[in-house]
Amino acid sequence: MQPFSDILLGWTSGGLEPRPYFVRQLRDMKISARVETFQRTEMEIYAGWCGWALALSHARTGDSAMISGYLGKSDTFDKAIATFSILYADQNEKDHAILKKGIRDGRVKAIFEEEK
Repeated sequence: MQPFSDILLGWTSGGLEPRPYFVRQLRDMKISARVETFQRTEMEIYAGWCGWALALSHARTGDSAMISGYLGKSDTFDKAIATFSILYADQNEKDHAILKKGIRDGRVKAIFEEEK
């Protein structure tokens, strides 16, 4: 999650005499975790990290105290998000199965990159 878009991805400060610095992206390098190799424990840890990153990015979109006050102390929102997440994951699996079938049947053209 990046709070700023290219070319300046963000800022920081530091050095002996603290100065502000802009942070740029040197190369467009995309990496991802090989989740297909994860066991349950690794997947749970990874899911926690993803949730934390998502929460941080959303926390920047509004006043966290205001949102917390709006949501209240009940777990209604938590349960709704959990239900939505499961249904969304199920839908992704269905969509992916349809995509794979379309590729196999020749209705969808796909280019596969070799793993390095």
